[in-house]
This record gives sequence, C-alpha cells and structure tokens, in this order.
Amino acid sequence: MKRFVIITAGGSGQRMASEIPKQFLSIHNDIILIKSIRAFYTFDNQITIVLTLPNNHISYWKEIMKENNFTIKHTIVEGGKTRFHSIQNALKVIADDGIVAIHDGVRPLVSQETIAQTFKTAERYGNAIPYTDIYDSLRYVDSDKNQRVDRTKLKSIQTPQTFSCKLIKEAYTQNWEESFTDDASVVEKLGIKINLVPGNPENIKITTKKDLKIAEALADYLSE
Repeated sequence: MKRFVIITAGGSGQRMASEIPKQFLSIHNDIILIKSIRAFYTFDNQITIVLTLPNNHISYWKEIMKENNFTIKHTIVEGGKTRFHSIQNALKVIADDGIVAIHDGVRPLVSQETIAQTFKTAERYGNAIPYTDIYDSLRYVDSDKNQRVDRTKLKSIQTPQTFSCKLIKEAYTQNWEESFTDDASVVEKLGIKINLVPGNPENIKITTKKDLKIAEALADYLSE
C-alpha cells in the first residue's frame, strides 16, 4: 500500500524567543526538521514526503538544504493561516489511495517503532494515533473548585497521526472549528472511532528553549 507523510513546520520561533523558527534550530548540529524528515525516509525510502511551510520560510529552507547537503526528495506546500488549513493544502497533493501520516516537524525523536505501529494499525483499521501514559498527579479545576483526576484514564497524544488517505481527505472537507486540536479530533467529528497505539516517550514536541535542552539530552540517551 502506498505510503505518504505530511510534515508540518509552521513555527515562528516566538515561544522559543529566537529569530530562527524552531524547526530550523539544531540538536547537536542536526537540524530539527531534517532529522524529522529523515526518520520517515529511514522507515521507508519510497515514502512520499510532503512538507508544509509558511511562504516566507520556503527560501530559507532551501538555503538550509543546500548548506547541509540535504537531498531527500520531498514536495513543499505553502501553509495556511492555521495548521488545519496547512493540512488541507497538503492533502491536495496526496493520492486518494494509501496511508498518510501527519507529523509535527518539531518532533525529531519519533522512533521507528512508533512510525511502523501507526502505519500497521492504520492499514488495518483506518487510523492510528500514538500516545504515552501520564505519570503526574492531575486535578480538574472548575472555577474555585478542583478534584483529583484518574490519570490512568488520560493519555498524552503525539504524532504521527496516521490515516487512510480517503478518510483523512473526507475529514478535512469540514469547516475549521476551535475543537480541532489535532488530526484525530478532525476525523472524530465524522463519528469515526479513534485507535490508540503506544508512542515513544522521547517523541516530545520542541516548543521552548527548555524543550530543546531536553531533546538534546534525550538524543544523547538514545545514542548510548
């Protein structure tokens, strides 16, 4: 079955307090976005890769590719005003048949096992969403009241979120809603059951300077 991946890279660097968008920063001299793309190419060197970027980042990305001798083939699609609209744009260049993963470009430490599990499950059941367990104590807060939450009934959700092409294309014909926090929530609006699969704890989303330091430590740990 044909495989695709849409990698979204729309960060501005504001929360990173950096002039350079976070997806273009480095972990031990390895550009975050390059590392994310390479993870899927390593999984399947025949996979079709689509990258969404803001229009004003495209030329900068091409400079980075040249400087780093990065030659993995991919299609660049201009992003929209939100992540939702960027995915809509990317889906226009994806074939109707096959399986497509949608991944945050700032999750460079996704494991081969996580990628493989999402594709395997999506091929069988139509979708697959990776998760990790939560180990912190949690409380639900409502106005001036709060109460304990059973953390065993909550999961932290990651990407890649993986779907049959036909299903995700149908889902993204819907109008954008604030409740659409990820691709799973868009598909769920159709009344489709979401299938969860184990992710890998190192697959963090790099948003802040602290995240970057944690990712560097995790990369060291994974290389041991």
